Amino acid sequence: MPMSAGYIPFHPNPSKPKYRPPAGAVDAHCHVFGPEAKFSYAPERKYTPCDAPKEKLFQLRDFLGFDKNVIVQASCHSKDNRAMVDALETSNNKAKGVAFVGEEVTDTELKWMDRAGVKGVRFNFIKRLVDFTPRDVLHRIATRVAGLGWHIVVYFEMADLAEMESFFTSLPTTVVVDHMACPDVKKGLDNPDFQRFLRLLGANKNFYCKVTCPERFTVAGAPYDDVVPFARTIVERFPERVIWGTDWPHPNMPKEAPDDGVITDMIPKIAPNAALQKALLIDNPMRLYWA
Repeated sequence: MPMSAGYIPFHPNPSKPKYRPPAGAVDAHCHVFGPEAKFSYAPERKYTPCDAPKEKLFQLRDFLGFDKNVIVQASCHSKDNRAMVDALETSNNKAKGVAFVGEEVTDTELKWMDRAGVKGVRFNFIKRLVDFTPRDVLHRIATRVAGLGWHIVVYFEMADLAEMESFFTSLPTTVVVDHMACPDVKKGLDNPDFQRFLRLLGANKNFYCKVTCPERFTVAGAPYDDVVPFARTIVERFPERVIWGTDWPHPNMPKEAPDDGVITDMIPKIAPNAALQKALLIDNPMRLYWA
């Protein structure tokens, strides 16, 4: 499969952020792609990225002022987690991972990933990115990884929450919601979908939320100030259950490659004091991934 039409590679020269993260800060959502010559992309992928290897990721981490990464398996590699695991194994314990697996995954493979530093599995419900997996299959996977102390990451669109909420709340372990459940910023904070999501977080103390990917939801564009009220509401209401990440290398972006320095400079806008920043960038990701 060729590179997707209009696929935008990551920013070649991100700006140095004005915001300086506290020592020990974690970029808790990012990816590695390839290199394809060593770790091929999945035949069933819905898009083909450019190579974004671990060396580039770790270089960006240092440049932005972070100490650690959480590397999330992306759909272009499907269930082949080798590139992600390779990055963990060479990170000097500065990276943990989230895998994507099917029911056919063996206990040996799960233990291999666990030793490398994988701490969760991702269930992707974005219809344009993955094919449907029956919920009973996902529940069996969740039960298996819960025995390892792993959590479940769920990626879905906020408008679909009503039909999936009962499934999410039935999962037998900690649940981490990707990208604020993809809010529609045009609808404002009072819209029923966002309010339902806040109620979900409030009623389920085992749910965490990633306040990530403003570049995907903005209408106004960089510096993404129209997304700030959504992220800040979540951070201030649930400070002990939020984490943050760059989403580098920003897979499947349709418009332009975001500047990771600009994205990093959003942190003090959504977590406006040192205590909230410490919880967002250190305490919460360390509890989830390094404890």
